[in-house]
Amino acid sequence: MFTGPRKRFYKQAAAGPASGGGFAIFLDGRAVKTPQGANLDVPSEALAQAIATEWEAQEDEIRPHTMPLMRLTCTAIDRLPQVRSEVIDQLVQYAGTDLLCYRAEAPSDLVERQNETWNPLLDWLEATYGAGLKTTSGIIAIPQDKEPLSNLRSAMEPLGNIELSALTAMTQASGSLVIGLAVLSGHLDAAQAFAASQVDETYQMEKWGQDHEALARQNKLREDLESATRLITLL
Repeated sequence: MFTGPRKRFYKQAAAGPASGGGFAIFLDGRAVKTPQGANLDVPSEALAQAIATEWEAQEDEIRPHTMPLMRLTCTAIDRLPQVRSEVIDQLVQYAGTDLLCYRAEAPSDLVERQNETWNPLLDWLEATYGAGLKTTSGIIAIPQDKEPLSNLRSAMEPLGNIELSALTAMTQASGSLVIGLAVLSGHLDAAQAFAASQVDETYQMEKWGQDHEALARQNKLREDLESATRLITLL
């Protein structure tokens, strides 16, 4: 998929059965390929239709940044088969320094808000995956035990490439593998995940007022979480 704007070169985008099984996206009857030339075949008709809708929504120019489902799916097909192990390693590293594990020392109302929002998610993670993560106050890193990190790795290894692509996007957007896994499993929706990832930022805005640059960053993170969450629901 090209990286910059390009003139729209097709009249109609549609989804339909793929020749090799699954579903594909067609532009004027021709199957869409990934940037690496692979067949853009997906496992569900709902996902194929949603990607076709992204193509159909393009106007005079095709703008890839407005096609998140296409982008995440192409990443799953083109990149992840070669780097699955490395990507899972990176996600485990996120857990080692997860946002939810680093708490403020003060003020007390922020500490309370972090505890109320994040402790239940860490409890859920331990109950679901046998991965109890340690928390600390301040910014000095604490090493996590090997067993919970190993359990998280074992939980991610069976994931399909599209699921792994979505999980990576959610983890990067939220700064938390815990939040990413909670969305992937259906424990959180996109709005809940965004709120959990923005406890500190929301608190600061409530205290000191809104900042346009901070709001723009938040909107981008919200969009990334929503797109990755939608990808999961369409599988």
